Amino acid sequence: MNPPVVVGVDGSEDALRAVDWAADEARRHGLPLRIVHASRWTYYEGLPTSRSAEDHTWEAERVAAEAEQRARLRQPDVPLRSDVLAEDPGEYLVSASAWASAVVVGSRGHGGLAGLLLGSVSLTVAARAECPVTVVRGDASAQDGWVVVGLGGPETSPAAVEYAFEEAHLTGHGVAVVHAWMCPRRESATAHTGQFDESRTLRQREAQQWLGEATAGPVSRHPDVPARQVEAEGPARDVLLEAGREAAMIVVGARRREGHLGMQLGPVGHAVLHHAKCTVTVVPEGQHHPKDDAAPQESEVTWGAGGHHPVYTPVPGR
Repeated sequence: MNPPVVVGVDGSEDALRAVDWAADEARRHGLPLRIVHASRWTYYEGLPTSRSAEDHTWEAERVAAEAEQRARLRQPDVPLRSDVLAEDPGEYLVSASAWASAVVVGSRGHGGLAGLLLGSVSLTVAARAECPVTVVRGDASAQDGWVVVGLGGPETSPAAVEYAFEEAHLTGHGVAVVHAWMCPRRESATAHTGQFDESRTLRQREAQQWLGEATAGPVSRHPDVPARQVEAEGPARDVLLEAGREAAMIVVGARRREGHLGMQLGPVGHAVLHHAKCTVTVVPEGQHHPKDDAAPQESEVTWGAGGHHPVYTPVPGR
């Protein structure tokens, strides 16, 4: 079976908007959808936990059933199932990224503090997942504008640019590839020599050349996608956020170090996740190959009361 699009839900409006986006994404790619509610979400997001275990179980199943119903109404032809798991949401979604085609989350859950644009679960998943992670902001049906993708230097992977063009091809958007450049401080020559202007011109030409090289392949593979190149002098985070002010989505790359368990999100990705007003997708560098043997087996799932959704049964030794 094709690797699913996995969406994490907690009953919040942000999570339900993520369900909309994930259902649309599954339809666009011809993939199944898997809705996950990790029942420890309330602990993770710092919500009151004074209710009984029975109340928590009822609430968890209600959250999953509501999300499933919403997805079925939005995309009735997409194969889907929903799971309730006695798991930490961040850790489970990170582990799911090994066998998912993509993971989708809302920007904030019920526990989000006023003024914050990013919840703790969303940050954890975006910073550690093996597959692309989309953090949804706004109405999934009203995301006009271009797909804006940040391009690093020649040493970075083209995975984010490839992802942006593929998504734009499927959604009918254009792609703006953004590359920021700066002159090193040591090149700040005096006004008398004019050397600083020469250095800036050289840096700008190098940026333009790199943009052309990095976008040539995706442009040739997606001739139907309108594309433009944006080079600008300044800090990368500021340039990308400015370019993405009216974007439908901002795409950023992220390096993952083998065996490193902590946050693996660069300063640009971190800034965009926290400050962008639109949906953001983080694409790990390198090609993602979902691992079928890492996915939970059907024998590990039993159907819950009423037949609405499967309930995960932990397997001994897992």
